[in-house]
Amino acid sequence: MTLSSKFISATAVTSTFDAPIPAPYIRKKVLINEKAAKAQLSVCGLGFYRLFLDGNEITKGHMSPYISNSDNIIDYDVYDLTEKLTVGEHVFGFILGNGMQDCFGGFVWDFEQASFRTSPKLAFCLELTDKDGNVCEIEADESCKCADSPIIFNDLRYGEEYDASKEINGWAELSFDDSGWKNVISVETPKGEKRICLANPILETQRLDPVDIHPDTFTSRFRNDFSMSGYLYDFGVNAAGIPLLKIKGKKGQKIEMLFGEHILPNGHFTVDNLTFNYAHFAHLPFYTQKDTYICKGEGIEEWSPSFTYHGYRYVLVSGITEEQATKDLLQYRVMNTELNEIGNFSCSDPILNKLQKMVRVATLANFYHFPTDCPHREKNGWTADAALSVEHTLLNLTPENNYKEWEAHLCAALNEAGALPGIVPTGGWGFHWGNGPAWDQALLVIPYMLYRYRGDIECAKSALPSLLRYVKYLTTRIDDRGLLEFGLGDWCSPVERFVPSFQYRGPLVVTDSILAMDICEKTAFLFDKTGDKEGAEFCSNVASSLKKAIREHLIDFNTMTAYGLGTCTPGSQTSQAMAIFYGIFTEEERPEAVKVLVRKLKEEKDHIDTGVLGAKVIFHVLSDNGYADYAYKVMTDPVFPSYGEVARRGDTAMPECFMPYDFSNSVPSLNHHFFGDISAWFIKAIAGINLNPDAENIHYVNIAPHFISDLTHAEAFHVAPDGKIEVKWERIGENQITLNLTIPENMTYDLTLSDGWTVKEQNGTVYTVVK
Repeated sequence: MTLSSKFISATAVTSTFDAPIPAPYIRKKVLINEKAAKAQLSVCGLGFYRLFLDGNEITKGHMSPYISNSDNIIDYDVYDLTEKLTVGEHVFGFILGNGMQDCFGGFVWDFEQASFRTSPKLAFCLELTDKDGNVCEIEADESCKCADSPIIFNDLRYGEEYDASKEINGWAELSFDDSGWKNVISVETPKGEKRICLANPILETQRLDPVDIHPDTFTSRFRNDFSMSGYLYDFGVNAAGIPLLKIKGKKGQKIEMLFGEHILPNGHFTVDNLTFNYAHFAHLPFYTQKDTYICKGEGIEEWSPSFTYHGYRYVLVSGITEEQATKDLLQYRVMNTELNEIGNFSCSDPILNKLQKMVRVATLANFYHFPTDCPHREKNGWTADAALSVEHTLLNLTPENNYKEWEAHLCAALNEAGALPGIVPTGGWGFHWGNGPAWDQALLVIPYMLYRYRGDIECAKSALPSLLRYVKYLTTRIDDRGLLEFGLGDWCSPVERFVPSFQYRGPLVVTDSILAMDICEKTAFLFDKTGDKEGAEFCSNVASSLKKAIREHLIDFNTMTAYGLGTCTPGSQTSQAMAIFYGIFTEEERPEAVKVLVRKLKEEKDHIDTGVLGAKVIFHVLSDNGYADYAYKVMTDPVFPSYGEVARRGDTAMPECFMPYDFSNSVPSLNHHFFGDISAWFIKAIAGINLNPDAENIHYVNIAPHFISDLTHAEAFHVAPDGKIEVKWERIGENQITLNLTIPENMTYDLTLSDGWTVKEQNGTVYTVVK
């Protein structure tokens, strides 16, 4: 399939806030003289496109084809049109959105300065193959016609404005007369590697009606130039997507919709938690997500934005009358990348069930082509967020195609030194702040986890040259002790606000050095699996040197304590948990090290004080070492800071950090997924589904449930490549449990019981266990 290099644009002028360029309509007529045996169309619309054939939209999904740095990679979608193209004339219609290509609203991360920035551009190739195998290609050229669409403003982050009075009826239909339209211009081909996009599309997954509507006013406490009054629509769930507006309005009536997720203690809606209150941005428009619709005044009008999306639960709607503020005015078109459920968990504790659901909502809301850090404030592909969530996402959903696509973009984002930026895609921001081993581990974790949970080595094969470059880069950052200390560390600890900036209780030198070691170990493992002994040996040697330096400089073997800061006794929860989880302590040393971790938790009255890196491992360490009941107690404690407090206070998605609502007039993001590994803990530790634990055999599962004392039953499933694995256990009296397993035919399994539980009776895969 030809991926055309011939790009066209409606204009060479890029958008600004003061002078936005309307999204262009583009038309191309084609004549089919003979029925094609095969007809395929490849399309690259940068930033986004919508595709119409003879007036009917056939676009793959919302915001197609992808979000990318077009200096690195340009993605194409391919459509099979064999059954749609008959003999005669047809017309292809396109609408182009700014997306990442003209990302003037991404100034916080310097996207408006990106070297690849241009006005939206389009390439396509219609490839017609006749019965004899002869191929005819029709590509974009200056014969294509263009005109302004009613989308008079569009930005990935700021939102969209649509003036319905500017609609051109029938613009994409064959009969439309485009003689008054102007011709497009030929423009420069982007520098990036051309590739067919592997990612699943972004689709609408459900539609929600409002659960409450009432008058409200928002006045920013950051910007006295922004205030808005209207009717607040509450949809009950803090998800991500776009609105569907249905209104019978007057011509020129202007409806504004402001999207947010938080209600202040005084009961009023706010978006201040989604803004950037920086003095050097004060001359720019108030940073928020807002859509605007201007009515044409002809009956009931329906509209949804084309080239943006929002993270929200609430919508403040202004410009409408009290009579128009009805339930039918707005619906919530919840969207995310097409991900099928292949795993879940439930149990007798409604708090754990609520947490599982919150993780699911946040994971989906933050999956728009690739994992993002939040669906509102940033919409960036922060690498740590993805790395921390890969395992639980693979256990619950089917993101593998999108992970493979994004991994290619991660590899392409490495600079000449081998460093990875903190966000991908980027226009250059994130190399000097926002990265480091804890963030960069995404480059390794994605192919490693795809191999472990899907048995897919191809992603690793493609990534290993870049991983080797990265490991070599790490060796240039090692200090004279043999350790690493750069970038970001144990982010979003609940105690961060009480200590100087970036003085993590789990010090950066600890988290960086341990995770760099893990990156090198697992990269060596993948090299070994692909038969590259030289690469495996090199990475293994780097890992061994790091481990030796960690043990020499960061561990007190008199007390089996890893180096920590800011606590009443030596060590920290994050340092200790990570040192245990990643194998810094030997098997003989581990029991004493675990006791230190438990003591550190008890110092905090059974509460975690970790950030995202410690939270990823601490519950696994506890349950793997005889403290499953205690892990459950810590997790479900109703008092801040804890997961239990988050679940009880009414959030519907996982928040960015553990922060009490009464700490300030606002809170950070309430929709992040990087604290979501608890879902993996539910499935692996409580239900006990440990698929391919050593990444050596995708056809093997170790069933190792922990029968938490306060639970009467628990169950989980995961659909492995060989089929559905399911575990259900139910307490029958104080010291007896019925354990029911479903194991696919082609799989082998072991049953591992702990805490004194033994098998009393077995009937196939149904066990009676006693204590």
